[in-house]
Amino acid sequence: MTTPPNPFLAATPRTEAALLALVEAVRASGYAFTTVTPATHERVNRRPGNALARDLRDVLGWSRPFRSDLLGRELFDLMRAAGAAVPDGEVWRPTLRLSGLDGELFLHSAFPPLAADAVFFGPDTLRFVRAVTAHLAARTAPVRRVVDIGCGSGAAGIVVAKRAPGAEVALVDVNEAALRAAALNARAAGVGSVATRRSDLLAQVEGAFDLIVSNPPFMVDAAGRAYRDGGGVHGSGLPLAVVEAATRRLAPGGTLVLFTGTVVVAGRDAFREAAGALCAGAGLTFACDEVDPDAYGEELDGPAYAEADRIALAVVTATRPT
Repeated sequence: MTTPPNPFLAATPRTEAALLALVEAVRASGYAFTTVTPATHERVNRRPGNALARDLRDVLGWSRPFRSDLLGRELFDLMRAAGAAVPDGEVWRPTLRLSGLDGELFLHSAFPPLAADAVFFGPDTLRFVRAVTAHLAARTAPVRRVVDIGCGSGAAGIVVAKRAPGAEVALVDVNEAALRAAALNARAAGVGSVATRRSDLLAQVEGAFDLIVSNPPFMVDAAGRAYRDGGGVHGSGLPLAVVEAATRRLAPGGTLVLFTGTVVVAGRDAFREAAGALCAGAGLTFACDEVDPDAYGEELDGPAYAEADRIALAVVTATRPT
């Protein structure tokens, strides 16, 4: 089987309209799906009887091949018009997924997301958005300018825009497919106050921000996929770069909310130390809260993490005093 074309890069005004119509039709069907980790996804799909889709969730959630008569003519025609399904012998394969979050359905890449330009959405997205909404609920200062660095599907920025309708929200990424998916997801959510822009961190956007949110790549990925490979020591390169960018671009009273992985070696968390030092040097308050002390345990078998005790998931918050 060849890798199907990326439906977000192949989008035209006609296919974009079909994608949005597909989202609405799927929403109207009562569809619901929570994206799981790749390891769980693979295990569930390997079970007997799961090789071929039996319903809509199997197609647009579990990314299983399906027969053309499974979904009904309207949905099947929309998928074809949107580039959301491609033929593969006697069956069709979905090229994207739809996952639920915050009452919306988000378009993202089909499983397995092997392409370098895959659009990420997974359990970490839900954890990240939970951290962002918790910050917003506790925040007393107004939010006027917001940026989601490495926005992927745009989930966090869109959730912020829904809760701060007067805010200017920028969704930035170096992945053109992610920017197109994020723009579609914003339109599907009815959020008009967001703008997408190709930017390496904050290099192509100007000014200071009241809120910077980011869930950057934080793993060591041998395939070098943009949505997953953080670079640097143990994948910490991009997370630290986000912290450094925030130290220069937070407005007075502005906050960074960063969701990331952090590797503990011999009891020492080098990322926490480095991020804390960057914030202290810029006069920012700093907190790093472990929300899961032991994640991605399967990665410890690889050479990149041969010395690691564990990989934790953490939420970093850094605030510039007013």
